[in-house]
Amino acid sequence: FGGGMAAHVLIEAGCRVLMIERGDWVARGPENWRPENVGPLGPHFSAESPYQQIGRRAGQVVGAFHCVGGPSVFYGGVSLRYREADFDPDPGVVAASGARWPFGYSELEPFYGWAEHLLGVAGAAGIDPTEPYRSTPYPAATTPLAAISRHLAAAAESLGLTPFPLPMAINHRARLGRSPCQACRTCDGFACAVEAKNDVATMLIRPLIERGLDLAVNTVVTRLECDAERITSVTAVDRHSGQTTSYRGDRVFLAAGALASPHLLLASRLARFNPSGHVVGRFLMRHFNEVILGVFPGEPDREHRFHKQLGIHDFYLGDPAVDRPRGKLGAIQQISTPPASLVRASLPRGLSRLAGLVNHLSGLLVIAEDQPDYANRVYLASGTDQYGLPQLLIDHCYSPRDRAAGRALRARARQILRRAGAWATYRHRIGTFSHAVGTVRMGLDPGMSALDQNCRFRGIENLYVLDGSALPTSGGVNPSLTIAAVALRAASRALNVEIPSSRRVIHAGA
Repeated sequence: FGGGMAAHVLIEAGCRVLMIERGDWVARGPENWRPENVGPLGPHFSAESPYQQIGRRAGQVVGAFHCVGGPSVFYGGVSLRYREADFDPDPGVVAASGARWPFGYSELEPFYGWAEHLLGVAGAAGIDPTEPYRSTPYPAATTPLAAISRHLAAAAESLGLTPFPLPMAINHRARLGRSPCQACRTCDGFACAVEAKNDVATMLIRPLIERGLDLAVNTVVTRLECDAERITSVTAVDRHSGQTTSYRGDRVFLAAGALASPHLLLASRLARFNPSGHVVGRFLMRHFNEVILGVFPGEPDREHRFHKQLGIHDFYLGDPAVDRPRGKLGAIQQISTPPASLVRASLPRGLSRLAGLVNHLSGLLVIAEDQPDYANRVYLASGTDQYGLPQLLIDHCYSPRDRAAGRALRARARQILRRAGAWATYRHRIGTFSHAVGTVRMGLDPGMSALDQNCRFRGIENLYVLDGSALPTSGGVNPSLTIAAVALRAASRALNVEIPSSRRVIHAGA
């Protein structure tokens, strides 16, 4: 999201732009519907440069999406803004971390609107009880709810809650040569077979190439060369030939993600030039995420259609019925019924037989805001991969507050599912780093934030970091739209250009 949005601003300003991507294009067609092509099981989720976890998950190898468009190709499409309160962090969440946003919601609001238009987000304003102020309407309307979504919404409403339709970056109608969403259940975690999901590859990169963007695929960046004030060149290796090439440019925008960006900064020894170099790689956050699956006596989704449609934010800012933690908790979202192959791969061996009951399952996702903790970090180890990059180690564990927030939201999710008729519930902890943020955070304090308020890497005048690593707090919603808005703002500031009065929507093929 960061790289694609920055490239849009640069191309609009008339710059010559090179985008360097470690992976390749994701082919689109019927094969994308096959269960074995869900993101973590598919060929574009790679561990060729393994990130090794230590601590509680010691030995687990973490991979990453290597493809044009990055994780956006496989994400679920939920496009939520941070709430206004997220920019004035809860003291109970940030504690002694020193995490502070360098600007408020009002500063980022027009860039949120710009990002929504570029991604073609379909939403409905005025229902979410925590919805922040917006100056522009959603560019598209939401699609009617599936039967199972209506059923869960009624259950939530009977408990006094206010479910709302999630804003989704999905194309719901045929336009400009694009196919509409077919409402299949292979969406969240899958590349869209008909390109109806408005991912970054579809909405930004392909049309930007038609306007002059240069794209180098299958190219691994291994080092940023610096003369102590500026990045002088970018060194990269071709994955197929092994050839090494150096690229030069006036500005370098790093958007490799909250794990790979600090990896490259540390491998390039750039922290020594930064007055906050000690925080590079620190304060890793990844949301306390759990899926709560309800087991129903019948088949709750008899339509077999896409139904990741509902959000519940009644407990976002806290739950008065909970003693601990006080203050912010996070979000509850509906999820689609998962494919049997993914359930089989995710469950413990003794419970794998539940995969045969997949059509009796429907669930909710818990997204609890986690604390920025200095001890949660990524750092370099001895040994290198086939491209010469040092190995990256990940040290992360949730705080007691993180777990308590997750428990509080989990209890509410179970309550909703029970009210909807579930006989039993099963919880599955999400162990991926799909929502990872915070490892090269921005802020106003030069001693505690590696990036300034415009995402420039302190100490190096032409280097910007524009991905989830820049976010100082995780909030309680999916981070993609905030990453996109921050990148639009930072790239505009870097070039000293104004946000366009007409936020032109770029569609593939236009």
